[in-house]
Amino acid sequence: MTESFKPIDIRFSPMYGYAEAWELQKTIVRQIDKQERRDTLLLLQHPPTYTIGSQRHPEHLLFSEEELAEQGIKVFEIDRGGDITYHGPGQLVGYPLLYLDAAGLDLHAYLRQLEQVIIDWLAGYGVEGGRKPEYTGVWVGDAKIAAIGVKFNKSRNRRGFVTSHGFALNLRAGIGQEGFRGIIPCGIEQFAVTSFADVTGINLSIRQAAEELVPHFCRSFGYKNVEMTELLEHPADSDEQSG
Repeated sequence: MTESFKPIDIRFSPMYGYAEAWELQKTIVRQIDKQERRDTLLLLQHPPTYTIGSQRHPEHLLFSEEELAEQGIKVFEIDRGGDITYHGPGQLVGYPLLYLDAAGLDLHAYLRQLEQVIIDWLAGYGVEGGRKPEYTGVWVGDAKIAAIGVKFNKSRNRRGFVTSHGFALNLRAGIGQEGFRGIIPCGIEQFAVTSFADVTGINLSIRQAAEELVPHFCRSFGYKNVEMTELLEHPADSDEQSG
């Protein structure tokens, strides 16, 4: 019997403004809900950005307005779950925009599935990624290497949900001492933040990591393994560089 796989669009940008990406997600979610577009995975890198999720703990932002301006970090209060996190150069951000039918839907299982994609990718490099029962995300030992925060958008036209937001995978060495030092990441004080390069000594480009992650994502979620195409609309300012 031939195994059947769903189609998906996979779009990549080496640098993409956060505000523009958030608006793009909303547009694609509406299109998927109306069945005007197939499920989509956006793989991006953002300029320095703090995003504050629905838990809303302003005290977890440690930088003053002056320090934020000096560091060139923008702040957005957004509609995903969770607390505050950092996005910036040297981090691969993935936004799966997927329709999930309500029948038998387990929202917690979706989060575990996203974690598993990254755990499987790390295993290919001999790195043991894992979970902490009380937290969402992927950990190497007691340090978080990937944060996950999502939103389940209730369908207006069907009986399920369309996902938005997603995961942020730290790649560049020292990223934990860069933008993360201005916040209490996800409100967790007792554990550190790490990166792929810190753990392995290997420096991967954002594009290479994205290309390697795609087969794991497609296998985990049952999509056709397709090549990434470039996402050209609404890029970040031209002076932003990819890492």
